[in-house]
Amino acid sequence: MTDAVVSTQLALPNHRAGKVRDLYDATLPNGDPGLLIVATDRISAFDVVLGSGLPGKGIVLTQISKFWFDHFGKTFDHHLVSTDINDVQGLTADERRVLDGRVMLCRETTVLPIECIARGYITGSGWKDYQESGRVCGIALPEGLRNSDKLKQPLFTPSTKAASGHDENISFAEGVAVVGDETMRWLSEATLSLYTQARDYAFERGIILADTKFEFGMLPGATTPLLIDEIFTPDSSRFWPADLWQPGGEQPSFDKQVVRNYLETQVAQGHWDKTPPGPLLPDEILELSLGRYLEAYERLTGSPLDLAAFGG
Repeated sequence: MTDAVVSTQLALPNHRAGKVRDLYDATLPNGDPGLLIVATDRISAFDVVLGSGLPGKGIVLTQISKFWFDHFGKTFDHHLVSTDINDVQGLTADERRVLDGRVMLCRETTVLPIECIARGYITGSGWKDYQESGRVCGIALPEGLRNSDKLKQPLFTPSTKAASGHDENISFAEGVAVVGDETMRWLSEATLSLYTQARDYAFERGIILADTKFEFGMLPGATTPLLIDEIFTPDSSRFWPADLWQPGGEQPSFDKQVVRNYLETQVAQGHWDKTPPGPLLPDEILELSLGRYLEAYERLTGSPLDLAAFGG
């Protein structure tokens, strides 16, 4: 496999790094201050960044986000300005080659401290909450639901960062206490509208969009939020093959499930305890996982993604 891009050190100000993305302050093509988001090939699982990157993953994530931002661009304002590497100032020729396909130049916003989650199916942390209380984020659900059952109506289930840094499900009322009633209602309506439209689009292409998460931000002086971060990627959403959906357990998915399954075998055999540092992954696991990301892109867009077309 080709080398993974697992870190960047650009001569741009205010470098900060998340689990997958590197962020820098940047200048937009019109001269305004902006934000550069670089999607690396880092992989995290069980809240640990692994020792191996997944070569090309950052390109797939960026191109899927670009597709969705373009898809919703006329109905939802968003932060993306350009994914053209030539619009990024201050890079060397080698950096342009390495980062081609994995950059987003964006308007800079103040991020709202609410992660907006839409759930159309009961799974993940929502399933755990339901098993314990019959509720998800304070919303009562019917008795007798099975893991991965479809819900009658999609739910808006916000979360926020706990003191530990992990996401913590909160009620609508708790969200109001953070951002106010008017903003919270807007977030709920926008989240469910985006989810419903993308769910229907994906289903026509053989994919169940089980749930997804969004972030929103505010421009200086604005009163209405805009869509930021990534949208409808396999890292921010659960994509299931529609023809394999079978409620009552976990579903196969278009993401790093192959990686998680492998890691669970390493845990069971006593080779890893889910704490840093993350282990290295065999090439065959990386190839299988990347194949799932690429399949998701092709199903959603109708065209295959040629990773070799980037970095020329």
